[in-house]
Amino acid sequence: MQKVRWGILSTGYIANLFAEGLTAVEDAEIKAVGSRNQSTAEAFGARWGAPNRHGSYQALAQDPEVDVIYIGTPHPFHFEHTLLCLEAGKHVLVEKPFAMNARQARQMIEVARAKGLFLMEAMWTRFLPAMVQVREWLASGAIGEVELVRANLSFMAEFDPRSRLFAPELAGGALLDVGIYPISFASMILGTPKMISSTACLGQTGTDDRSAYMLGYEGGKTALLSSAVRLSVPVQAEIIGTEGYIKIHEPWINPRVVTLATPAAPGVQSRLIFEGNVFDTRTVHLPTQGNGYNYEAIEVGECLRAGQRESQTMPLDESLAIMETLDAIRAQWGLTYPVE
Repeated sequence: MQKVRWGILSTGYIANLFAEGLTAVEDAEIKAVGSRNQSTAEAFGARWGAPNRHGSYQALAQDPEVDVIYIGTPHPFHFEHTLLCLEAGKHVLVEKPFAMNARQARQMIEVARAKGLFLMEAMWTRFLPAMVQVREWLASGAIGEVELVRANLSFMAEFDPRSRLFAPELAGGALLDVGIYPISFASMILGTPKMISSTACLGQTGTDDRSAYMLGYEGGKTALLSSAVRLSVPVQAEIIGTEGYIKIHEPWINPRVVTLATPAAPGVQSRLIFEGNVFDTRTVHLPTQGNGYNYEAIEVGECLRAGQRESQTMPLDESLAIMETLDAIRAQWGLTYPVE
């Protein structure tokens, strides 16, 4: 089977992770790289075996030997670079968050659909084996009706006003960098919220150092989510249903272990006075191959071979709905970015 020929737009940290992931995909090859200057393109290409090394993003987009381009530039440039590649007739995998706002996301989707090109948000966590197992449990009704989702993604970063984590001109802050993960996770399970309530601690640069979100859905279903770039919190996630729960062990964004808990047989007594329920648990170990980024690349390849122009696991309408949720959250804080 002919390999999918990838171009990588950017030579930064996340682009290197994606390139590493591609080396674990048998039916894919790194054909080209595009950078803002030739020297970094040469270094990246030499490291990952990309024969075509372009000193501009425009040259990469025009490379006739490239089928699909991965965009790994910072958030504010996803819109511009996605349109650049789509207009050149290339399929696109764009790093999360999909765009800066819903307006940009909507235009990106419209262009891709009008041109009949594949486009997907690179929410790599969704495609990992452990997360596939979680969806299978949910689809089978293993925990009954989902009522509550809890998830956090936080870490403590050293403050640097020029860093992409804090600079407003780079859309810094927790929400777009790490908050997107729990919000997308809740979307995967419960869909689009009907009610959004949030709070944020805005730091020295005006972006959110930490933030929390309560999302409400039909029937009282709820997601309790949080993120931070200036606070260390366990990176855990749980899905609680009417007949049990699923625990995605830490770190849940790159999970290897998941536990399914269902009520124990009738008559089993709790040994703890404060324990309201007793559960039978089944823990499954699902190690990943490669560094994990290979699974989203596999999804892109499978879609392209099947003639599909979007992923059913990470559909475009859902990426748009998630951006609308992010917009609504920021509006509650009065947070805007200069690059919008």
